[in-house]
Amino acid sequence: MKGNGSKVTSLKEAVRSFIFDRAHISIGGFTVNRNPMAAVHEIIRSKVRDLHLYVHSNGQGVDELIGAGCVKSVEIAYGANGRFAPTCVRFRKAVEQRQIGIEDYTNYQMTLRFLAGAMGLPFLPCRSALGTDIVETWGFSEQSRVNDPKLPDKKLDILDNPFGQWADASKVVLVPAINPDVSFIHVQEADSQGTCKIMGLSFADVEQAKASKRLVITCERLVDTETMRNHPEQNQIPGIYVDAVVEVPYGAYPTACYRCYDYDPVYLHEYYRDAQEDAKNDQNRQRYVYDVEKHQDLLDLVGPERLEGIAADPETGYAVNLQRV
Repeated sequence: MKGNGSKVTSLKEAVRSFIFDRAHISIGGFTVNRNPMAAVHEIIRSKVRDLHLYVHSNGQGVDELIGAGCVKSVEIAYGANGRFAPTCVRFRKAVEQRQIGIEDYTNYQMTLRFLAGAMGLPFLPCRSALGTDIVETWGFSEQSRVNDPKLPDKKLDILDNPFGQWADASKVVLVPAINPDVSFIHVQEADSQGTCKIMGLSFADVEQAKASKRLVITCERLVDTETMRNHPEQNQIPGIYVDAVVEVPYGAYPTACYRCYDYDPVYLHEYYRDAQEDAKNDQNRQRYVYDVEKHQDLLDLVGPERLEGIAADPETGYAVNLQRV
């Protein structure tokens, strides 16, 4: 961890400092909400390979990382972009063609796994997934677990409930902790020391942040510390967990960031169409990732009219008149 001084840096420097081949990383957000897309694109531009990716129920971020060939294996509950892709296209293709390894858990189990990591525990118990194929089907081979010491020896374990008075819960599922090498989380507001405010649903982002060995925060607005202290009960991630802070307006675009902007259906429709074919997927990435040097260049490319169209309504927090079809 850094000291009490400013942790503000550039996105390129943050990725260069904490991302490396075969790193175990996680990204925040949920389906088409608050994915750290500026960070995702910078990771893709870095040409890093063989990442082990942890996500709760992510969408655009996980799909673009996999489509760009950055990911070797993923642990996930759900990968989708809502109505735009009930299952993420490149994610699905990579799994079906056995290009990546995958281990799947329930939404609740993934949250518990990050929580266990945040608590410094090796595992946490639950009843989730009992009687399902999630318990029976394991994605990573025994040899792959031997080759990567960061992987647990087992996907999960099932034990007898040691407390007899709970007769209706004779078995419990133990799920292993997650401690990523680095996580990338996008928030609405942060100060220079890393204290963060997430508006709206936080999903599993707080647990991810606290479980990680290193944490990079991208934020819509960098605000002064006194402003963050005015309502400390609204700050979910303390600065002690944060290693780098990057101010990136529209840093979740093309996904939504509550009370700032909605998702961009034009971008997501185009991505879904292009992702179906390898050549078009490569062309899409070339245009929106490689041909732009930074996130602002992407925003300039899509233009102010598109951005105005997804602006959040001050009362509802989302774009009320957005054409979502």
